[in-house]
Parts: sequence; structure tokens; C-alpha cells
Amino acid sequence: MNKLLYRILLFSGISVLGYKTYAQSPTDGIVQINGVVMTADSLRAVPGAVVVVKNKNRGVEAEYNGVFSIVCYKGDTLEFSSVGYRGKEFAVPKELVGQYYSMIQLMVQDTFYLPETIIRPLPSKEAFDYAFKYWHIPNDQYEVARKNTDAYLLRMLTYTTPLDGREAQSRQLQKQANEAVYYGQRPPMNILNPIAWGEFFEAWKRGDYRRKKYNPYRN
Repeated sequence: MNKLLYRILLFSGISVLGYKTYAQSPTDGIVQINGVVMTADSLRAVPGAVVVVKNKNRGVEAEYNGVFSIVCYKGDTLEFSSVGYRGKEFAVPKELVGQYYSMIQLMVQDTFYLPETIIRPLPSKEAFDYAFKYWHIPNDQYEVARKNTDAYLLRMLTYTTPLDGREAQSRQLQKQANEAVYYGQRPPMNILNPIAWGEFFEAWKRGDYRRKKYNPYRN
């Protein structure tokens, strides 16, 4: 009789413990926090505020009207930060009931102190004229791009850049194809061609064979 009673009590205790374990779902500790970030003095929205779960490497960014929504565990700490405002922290209560929580986080503007800047005039007018004339001002990205895409510079690079493997192979095959046309016979010589001589004289008159000085700033 005592053994039967002991077994009944033991079975009842295991059943109650299992019921409690089953009742406590793993999602009970999760909470979704919906809120808005505003300024403390004028209650205006803080757009783009960053809300991060501390030590969890996880967070969200508030919208343009300061509204945010983030999921975390009860007992976590939320960190609020934005450019021009002091950082804030909010500890989610562990005894929070339910899986939803609404809040308003106020932030105070912070003051930035820039390093001191001293502006001095040039010693004299002559020094200013010399500096204005001879100082080298580096080119910006637009000017660098304009020089790199200059038509004269690209043409010069076309004549001076060596051929790669594909271009060399294509030129060699073209040469072999031209030689195959006159296979077994003597190819024509343009030195006795009057049309070729006429084109040569026209090019000479136009100045196509004059040596031109390279100017990288030429339009």
C-alpha cells in the first residue's frame, strides 16, 4: 500500500512538472517594441535614429517620422543614437506582461566642439600674385575624367599601346588571309598605282604627315 501511494505521488509530481515546462513556451521571453524617437525640447521626430540591442549586434533604423519597431528579449537593453544627439539606453523590464510594448524615447541635442581654425592673410600682394600664378591645385575627379577621355590622348594610346593576345592573333590571321589571295602570283605594287599616288599628294597637301606637338589639354 505504501509503495502504491509512493508511485502515485511520484507520477503526480512528474505530471505537474511537465505541465509547467510545457506551459512556459520559449517565445514567452520575446517582446516586440514599437515606439517613436522624439526631441526632448520640441517633441519633433528624430529621423534615422539607430536602435540597437546592446551586446547583440542587432538593431533597426527609425523612419523619417521617428517610428521604429524591434524584437528583443525581456531584460535586454536598447541603445538609441543619432547624429547631433546624446545617446540613450532603455532597459526592457523582465516582468513585462505580454509580447508587445509601446514607448516614446526622448533625446537631447548634443553640442559639438570643432577644432580651432586660424586664417592668416598672405604676407604681401606680391606673394599673393605669385601664389595665385604658380601654386599647383590638384585636379578634381571631373577634370581627371576629362583628361582621361580626351580624344587626342585616346588616339595616341591606340597607336602606342601594344596588342594583346587576341588582337595579335586576329592581325596574323588577317595577314595570312591577304597573302592567300595572291598565292602563286606576284602581289600588286602600289608604287606604280596612279590612284595611290594621287591620294598621297592630297594627304601631303592637307598636312597629314606633319609632326604634331602633343598637347594633353587639347579639346
